[in-house]
Amino acid sequence: MTVQSEVASAESIERFLDVLRCPHSGVRLIVDGSELVGIDGKNRYAIDFAGVPIFAERGLSAAALAQQAHYDRIASAYTANLGYPHTQEYMAYLDREMLAAAGQGSLGTLVELCCGSGEALPLFGPQVQRYVGVDVSQNMLKSAVSAHRHGDALFVQADATCVPLATGCVDTVVMLGGIHHVSARERLFAEVSRILKPGGRFLFREPVSDFFLWRVLRAMIYRWSPMLDHATERPLRYEETVPVLVQAGFQAIEYRTHGFLGFCFFMNSDVLFFNRVFRFVPGIRAITRLSARVDRAILSTPGFERAGLQVIGVARK
Repeated sequence: MTVQSEVASAESIERFLDVLRCPHSGVRLIVDGSELVGIDGKNRYAIDFAGVPIFAERGLSAAALAQQAHYDRIASAYTANLGYPHTQEYMAYLDREMLAAAGQGSLGTLVELCCGSGEALPLFGPQVQRYVGVDVSQNMLKSAVSAHRHGDALFVQADATCVPLATGCVDTVVMLGGIHHVSARERLFAEVSRILKPGGRFLFREPVSDFFLWRVLRAMIYRWSPMLDHATERPLRYEETVPVLVQAGFQAIEYRTHGFLGFCFFMNSDVLFFNRVFRFVPGIRAITRLSARVDRAILSTPGFERAGLQVIGVARK
């Protein structure tokens, strides 16, 4: 890290010291050169060359270590998938549904757990007053830092079940495809509840397998695809998710599924490699938009409300 970049990193991190805390002791942190140090002097955390504090260099669970290694390996392919025109069009449909679920008001201080490349930041845009992105993969965070360089955003490397933030300091927590990577759902939801202010909201969009057909197909695909890790990834189920959220102190829980056959064909090009050829098909954007409308109509049919491949949920503390 050069002197100039070290100073810039220190300045950006200092703007977030009011909410940053030592994940082991909970004490406040101060910047000391290229490290963050607990005010009790007991724990020190490196700041890497990109200005990312490293909080999970040690103490990760076996599942978290596996996910860290997995996403460090597939980061470039995952990012490339987001650039395909059919992926972009179907994602735009899911983004509109996510924005509708969030509403139009300010989201205040927003934390994105398992943030990857920081998708929530451009998605919610001016609704976000301040942003903290948390991910266990340093390779994913490198992409995030490169894509989002401004003073109101900070990215940190940490475990989503041990977040280096103060209790009750956050207005909104967002997870876009991260919950299904975390096996310890009780700990995860309890941690989300801890950092949220009373009345704060938890917004999530995740793969879901309430429909038996998707459970069968995913059981095969998760074992077959090198982009997925069947040992640590588990799509959500309603009966396994909502009761745990309630136990963690959430209420007014909304749970609506999206994506059907169109999602199968036009999303996940990083997993289903044949999808990649669709980027050469003339009119693929219009075809994808039509498929999204058909999927929406199918899932509006009585009896199919929970038959989608993705769930968009909102829970209030």
